[in-house]
Amino acid sequence: MLTAPRVVATDLDGTLLGPDGAVSPRTADALSAAAEAGIDVVFVTARPIRWLDDVADHVAGHGIAICSNGAAVVEVATRAVREEHGMGPALVAELAGLAREALGGLSDTQLAVEHSGGITLERHYESIHPIPAGTPFVDRLEERLPESTLKLLVRSGRPRADLHAVLADAFGRLAVVADSGAADLGEVSRPDVSKASTLARWLASRGVWAFGDAPNDLPMLGWAGRSFAVANAREQVRAVVDEVCPSNADDGVAQVIERAVALVAAS
Repeated sequence: MLTAPRVVATDLDGTLLGPDGAVSPRTADALSAAAEAGIDVVFVTARPIRWLDDVADHVAGHGIAICSNGAAVVEVATRAVREEHGMGPALVAELAGLAREALGGLSDTQLAVEHSGGITLERHYESIHPIPAGTPFVDRLEERLPESTLKLLVRSGRPRADLHAVLADAFGRLAVVADSGAADLGEVSRPDVSKASTLARWLASRGVWAFGDAPNDLPMLGWAGRSFAVANAREQVRAVVDEVCPSNADDGVAQVIERAVALVAAS
């Protein structure tokens, strides 16, 4: 018998958010209903802290988001970092060297680091997202590394389908390379950090429903009490979850949250 969750943990891009990257009216209503029913909703995302503005109004109660693939736990309203599981400068410098060696040198390797204060990029890093004003640029990443790096971002100077595999082989046990669905981007974290490991520090698995769409969601989905993939999720994600719900374009997460609210009301 299906019982109501205490917690819903959901990925954002490609999962909770629509194809336009926004919270739809139906999803907003479902999140509000969940809060009223006593169900906590935790956003668990590859997004950096600075990308929480679009969803800040939709986290009720606890007001927590797990960002950067589990490297930071953030109070959404204040942006205060409650937990940080970052990499030190020496490790990031070593990873930068290994990435360049694996991808063909400085000119063919584009690096950036996400940290609690923002982002630092190499001058030749080609970002597909707007860069905030005042962001520092450097010739080599090692010139200006923060004390704690939440994610090392790695791009190749030429598109390559094997980017994640090449980086994972180069880094070995030093780091983990996450695939969040972003094209031609390796997102590198400490080897003991994932969405699941950080979520587990906050919650017991019993009563948690988790949602995702990409390979970086798999540890969280495997850990949760009940797992859901949106219909637009990668095939490897859809193959292992308890249930496939409608796509993000059809407010799939919202539809399941509505079911959860109904279960609470009926209990």
